Amino acid sequence: MAHGIEINEWGIINDQKVYLYTFTNKNGTKASFSNIGAAIQSVFVKGKNKVFEDVVLGYDTASAYADDPFYIGTVVGRYANRIAGGEVEIEGKTYQLTLNGNGFHHHGGKEGFNKKAWHAVPFQKKEGKGVVFSLLSPDGEEGFPGNLQVKIRYTLTDSDEIIVDFWAETDQSTPINLTQHVYFNLGGQNNGSILDHDLMINAEHYLPVNDKIVPTGQLADVGCTPFDFRQSKTIGRDIGIDNGQLNLGAGYDHSWVLKPHRSDELKLAAKVIENKSGRVLTVYTTEPAVHLYTGNFLEASVPGKDNKSYQPRDGFCLETQNYPDAPNHPHFPGTILPKGEIFESKTIFEFGLLPKYL
Repeated sequence: MAHGIEINEWGIINDQKVYLYTFTNKNGTKASFSNIGAAIQSVFVKGKNKVFEDVVLGYDTASAYADDPFYIGTVVGRYANRIAGGEVEIEGKTYQLTLNGNGFHHHGGKEGFNKKAWHAVPFQKKEGKGVVFSLLSPDGEEGFPGNLQVKIRYTLTDSDEIIVDFWAETDQSTPINLTQHVYFNLGGQNNGSILDHDLMINAEHYLPVNDKIVPTGQLADVGCTPFDFRQSKTIGRDIGIDNGQLNLGAGYDHSWVLKPHRSDELKLAAKVIENKSGRVLTVYTTEPAVHLYTGNFLEASVPGKDNKSYQPRDGFCLETQNYPDAPNHPHFPGTILPKGEIFESKTIFEFGLLPKYL
């Protein structure tokens, strides 16, 4: 075991060994990742009383991740979020992706990347320590064309950042939209509701959805709506308003527009504060959108870590990604990765404390 790196066998899924990789930085911040779903399993960060608590929802066993219905902590792909009808046209040919019962492709299909056992290589470098997960998604899987090689690199830095680098390459042009579906609760994963967290989203527009929670194609101004998080407010302040968009998803389940096209620019996406603990989470990304999901459909019947029953709105997701349903909206940023080209994306989850607690 290298300094600050611990590796433990965690079970066998589909005849493949699953491991838990745990890394600790010089500040005592500790993060665990598993090759089942390339999951972020836990992140222990310091609060105002110097007490470390786990701030991500999750499970204590590999088998629970294999059975998980909520994508908790895992990498979602080949295409995160929704594609209405599941049809994608690429270079004049139409491909039919797998559909769910509601008639759209969702989060990679019946068995997306979140259910796979990835190959793992831990590392320790000057910039931090972590693990690289890699996976081959074969041609035709879930209807997608091309053999897609995917890598996810997690780096825990001594600045209390978790850097997530996404990389992919294909031998046939294919759609791609990867995201990390971690659920946060800065008060602690067993702390109950996240509605008192203060949230800022650095965006002037969001994507309204239809009754399938699929974007309509409109880019709507957040002004004078419950979707205006340009100035920090509690997640719960407006979530109960009788609003058509909020009613559709039983809360927030929408994407905010960070930029109009893909670029390598790393941009501030969101900032979250939990005042009781003093913890702060800041999210940066190169992706053009961030999707806020307030855990509206978590179920107490599915026990999480420490046998905790997660209730609706016990965690929130800030999923950095491309616009959902982009293949059906030509004015959205494109999601087709051409043959031989490289897909790269970066997201940073930066943890900190309010200044009065430093």
